[in-house]
Amino acid sequence: MAVSTCPRVFPSFECRSEPDFSGAPNIGRGDKKPSHGRLYSSRGTVSFHGGLSSLIFRFPPNFVRQLSTKARRNCSNIGVAQIVAASWSNNPASASAAAAAAAAAAAASATPASTEPIASLVDPAAEDGVTLVEKEVDRSVGVEGLPKSKPSVFSYDGSLAIHAGERSGRGIMTDAITTPVVNTSAYFFDNTAQLIDFKEKRRASFEYGRYGNPTTVVAEEKISALEGAESTLIMASGMCASTVLLMALVPAGGHLVTTTDCYRKTRIFIETILPRMGIKATVIDPADVGALESALNENNVSLFFTESPTNPFLRCVDIKHVSELCHRKGALVCIDGTFATPLNQKALALGADLVLHSATKYLGGHNDVLGGCISGSMKLVSEIRNLHHVLGGALNPNAAYLIIRGMKTLHLRVKQQNSTALRMAKILEAHPKVKCVYYPGLESHPEYDLAKRQMTGFGGVVSFEVDGDLQTTIKFVDSLRIPYIAPSFGGCESIVDQPAIMSYWDLPQSERLKYGIKDNLVRFSFGVEDFEDLKADVLQALETI
Repeated sequence: MAVSTCPRVFPSFECRSEPDFSGAPNIGRGDKKPSHGRLYSSRGTVSFHGGLSSLIFRFPPNFVRQLSTKARRNCSNIGVAQIVAASWSNNPASASAAAAAAAAAAAASATPASTEPIASLVDPAAEDGVTLVEKEVDRSVGVEGLPKSKPSVFSYDGSLAIHAGERSGRGIMTDAITTPVVNTSAYFFDNTAQLIDFKEKRRASFEYGRYGNPTTVVAEEKISALEGAESTLIMASGMCASTVLLMALVPAGGHLVTTTDCYRKTRIFIETILPRMGIKATVIDPADVGALESALNENNVSLFFTESPTNPFLRCVDIKHVSELCHRKGALVCIDGTFATPLNQKALALGADLVLHSATKYLGGHNDVLGGCISGSMKLVSEIRNLHHVLGGALNPNAAYLIIRGMKTLHLRVKQQNSTALRMAKILEAHPKVKCVYYPGLESHPEYDLAKRQMTGFGGVVSFEVDGDLQTTIKFVDSLRIPYIAPSFGGCESIVDQPAIMSYWDLPQSERLKYGIKDNLVRFSFGVEDFEDLKADVLQALETI
């Protein structure tokens, strides 16, 4: 997707005083002289004929505050640093327009051709409250129309989670530390010639909100950096990402392979929706490599799609091995790494072609946003992106901002969740009122050795079966005081659910058992609360049954 810095426009302003512009060059577009007390602007910065690059005017006392509030709430076509900032002074004897013009002209004449001034800032310490300061930014365009990025100085995931997509260069020109939210549904062109250049790929630009957004691009770049991917596509939800990927990469009449243990809605889509397109699926145990080889030999398989770890039993797939098997037969491999996070597992480095996440979970991390993403090669992600542009499901830029914000603490949260979950899994496994614990960090887990090889941490979710029936398990869950009973995981707040009720209650018990979902199964997502508090809460709840 070709993107660039979004165009910046700001409306005309009412000035406090009525300065005399008779000696200043004409302002604005064309040769039309503006009326007194009003500033007209062209795109990107204030434009003046005759080499004058910017002027400082006096604005009402609350202008800066109002502008700041608006810029934060609705930064559709502007960045805070692109605004001609001004300071109000009660002293009516301000610097003359001619003096300001001379200073601006001098600054403009010293500006190299490769840069242009983007902001005029106020020095509140100046005698008359207004000092012209020119700030310059390199506007040269790099890959996909974005400003040229600086070489990364970050070697570790924690730093990348904070700075990737932002510190090294982003497509929004601003002095703000945080990425602005660009709330716009469309982007405009100055004239038809620009539009034709864009259509004929001589000009990089955004066009329509469904096809891209500067805030969303920052989120995509951040995820790409963590996954080591060429490209990332972010969408409105994890299920949106899964369904669009499956439809884009498996042709009508094609064949895919998936695993028995997986998110139920993904299974429903594969079993009930894809067959309408003539697509068949082979379902195998996550560890059954022989079954995968048979499916590859007997069918023209386009894609192996699996979670690792899986939901809710946290089974692990040997990503390196299955990728080698699939690639020999020309099949692609997509790993849903939501339970692992990009910090605990690098699916692409292990050989997978694509990695998918529900950004609603660990990436967002605060239980306040929906989102999904797919990372991989530019070729494959572009193929999925083309279908995504047709189907919709675009992520709202405000949601993209929440994901960016959430990812800045990803490494801190995941480290705490990894630690708490592993310690609690060991305590649960030793407890007499717990029959079985499913967690890849336990030696009793069937893929423990594999998990140690391909993961650096085992995640914050622990599934286990209490010693009792449906009602006994309900009593345990209802006795917990810290976690919320809710259908999600990966956030700061701990969450617990009983899958038989939360996800499979519409099926009779006999049907639930076909998927291994027993009435006494509990899925516990540990948040970032203090370990001792969580431990005490779980133990007291177990004592009630």
